[in-house]
Amino acid sequence: MKTAYVKEPSKISVEETEKPVLGSGEILVQMRACGICGSDIEKVFGQYGKPSMRLGHEPAGIILDVGSNVNDFKKDDRVFTHHHVPCYSCHHCKHGNETMCKKYYETNLSPCGLSEEYVVPEWNVSHGGVLKLPDSLTFEEAAMIEPLGCCVRAWSKFRYQEGDSVAIFGVGPTGMMHVMLAQSKKFSKIFCFDVNDFRLDFAKKFKVSETINSADNNKVEKILEQTEGRGVDIAIVATSNLKALEDSIKMVRKGGTIMMFGVPSRGANIDLDVSEIYSKEITLVTSYAASDNDTKEALRLIESKEIDVKQLVTHTYPILDSQKAFDHARSGENAMKIIITT
Repeated sequence: MKTAYVKEPSKISVEETEKPVLGSGEILVQMRACGICGSDIEKVFGQYGKPSMRLGHEPAGIILDVGSNVNDFKKDDRVFTHHHVPCYSCHHCKHGNETMCKKYYETNLSPCGLSEEYVVPEWNVSHGGVLKLPDSLTFEEAAMIEPLGCCVRAWSKFRYQEGDSVAIFGVGPTGMMHVMLAQSKKFSKIFCFDVNDFRLDFAKKFKVSETINSADNNKVEKILEQTEGRGVDIAIVATSNLKALEDSIKMVRKGGTIMMFGVPSRGANIDLDVSEIYSKEITLVTSYAASDNDTKEALRLIESKEIDVKQLVTHTYPILDSQKAFDHARSGENAMKIIITT
């Protein structure tokens, strides 16, 4: 079977690997679609990328075989598989911080999600990390469950009301999921920021209030003019660019909330006027990854067509072209979600 690895910084190697041995409580899945995430791009091109890092945590596919102790799943089941599953009994889990759970980081797909075949560990199989897919869902749609689950988790961390306004900084695939979630929650005004003209034009198709290039020197004034001088109720920073975080502080209203969703590079620093955050009573919230509860809700949203993720998929590549796929995803040229298939 073919598996994609980080060979060296910026380089992906697709190699033949031995079929994994299946344990009694595990399942073997043939990957049919796996999305490329921003964190995957960081692993390949970032400063801290190294060959030991696993690629692909958004896979969906068909079960090829199950261990002798597996009763809830069978061969040929169509499934989404979550790479991390928490314990739900530790201090972090009991406080709703499942993605901080030590067990969460110990559970992984083997060899990784970006492989023609992979094993789902017993813990994930028995603790809700495998979701059966309805026949109505394509594998490309199913590969969007995990990123949408991350967005679902973010929205559970702040308060909002029908008719609120939101500014979304970075309208890549997850940024556009935030747009769709805001629309489903009946937000009155949705403002989209990016430096990528293709993505700004893409966002216009969703009839958002306005799309604004992040380099626009009048961007703050434009938001204030359309929010009666207050600023937006919610700002979602769905980019790793910390300049967007600075902008969000200027554009969110007094008493508003900033959701830091995008993954910053390790060691990223920023100078903040904390007095402004304090005096405006701004709530700064972060959200990391997703639990299997979040992915279950994401599956429901996709299956019900409340969130139509398939319109975000612009390109697919075969696993042999993983390097091309990652280069394309990194550039973002005329692209939204890029998915690798087998």
